[in-house]
Amino acid sequence: MIDIKFYLKDILKLGGIFDLDNLNNKILKLQNETTAIGFWDDNKSAQNILKQISFLENEQKMWNSLDNLSENLNLHFELIKIGEGLDSSLETELNRFNKELNHAEILTILNGPDDSRDAIVTIHPGAGGTESQDWAQMLYRLYSRWCDQNGYKIKVMNFQSGDEAGIKDVSFEVSGTYAYGHLIAEAGVHRLVRISPFDTNGKRHTSFASVFIYPLLDDDIEIDIQDKDLRIETYRASGAGGQHVNKTDSAVRITHIPSNIVVQCQNERSQLKNKATAIKMLKAKLYQKKQEELAKEKSELEDSKMDNAWGSQIRSYVFHPYNMVKDHRTNLETGNIQSVMDGNIDFFIRGYLLNKMEKSQVVN
Repeated sequence: MIDIKFYLKDILKLGGIFDLDNLNNKILKLQNETTAIGFWDDNKSAQNILKQISFLENEQKMWNSLDNLSENLNLHFELIKIGEGLDSSLETELNRFNKELNHAEILTILNGPDDSRDAIVTIHPGAGGTESQDWAQMLYRLYSRWCDQNGYKIKVMNFQSGDEAGIKDVSFEVSGTYAYGHLIAEAGVHRLVRISPFDTNGKRHTSFASVFIYPLLDDDIEIDIQDKDLRIETYRASGAGGQHVNKTDSAVRITHIPSNIVVQCQNERSQLKNKATAIKMLKAKLYQKKQEELAKEKSELEDSKMDNAWGSQIRSYVFHPYNMVKDHRTNLETGNIQSVMDGNIDFFIRGYLLNKMEKSQVVN
């Protein structure tokens, strides 16, 4: 007989708490608050409670799914025990259980104050012109595919096309539970080695692009930004968007003078909306900077602010003379480079998070 607690023992060592009764009680308590008189008098508080309920219900669904899958496996093995033989669906059930178990394991690690938040992803090409800009475009496609596969929604905040191919800059919002907690694993410099499609001599080129990840803040976190500290510039948007973007100065660039942080947005059709989006991006970056100062240590974001060049990459993608993707932080690698470029990076994300957890335990 399979006991789910046996399979969860390693997760429990990581600090996770498999206490479904306690989880159910938390949900019930919050649900009772929604029926109280005057619940909607404070709209911000009400929205926060509804968000907590949704968050806990997702966790509840995960544990219930594991419990049900465990029961199915128990049934399969009972049938084997009494001589009914192997069921053809056993392998499928085992794979499903293993996938859910891996998911639960990661969620026990994602217990930081910002891990459950949505994320802002920014991709910058390194030196190298069209080569690096094309590489940035390839990374944007990779993360778009990963988001699709994992049920995350993407909203482009800023997109600047390259002069010949690729992109000069892209920032996008990723919405979904634990988006930031997962994507922080991707913060850093990514290195590409390939035969360049832009080189008529067919020479091998090395390109770099930086990926920055910021937590998207809720309204319950106040970031004080003084108007006097902002330099706001408007300009004509470029790229896709029809004739409108070429006729009005709708794009907005904001510089936060004290920190020298610069954000820009041109994807909305109105200057007002672009400004609101840029302010959202600025708040996320200022919050991240403040968290680093409070912690008095370099965060994952700081680790990603290395030179966008040799020796600083977190991961290498080699298309020639062989196929390999290697994460230099965990030494995990795969030869199925096309699968990785199609967004299948959970292998690397999980490895990074487990490695990070093990290092923190050693420090503590």
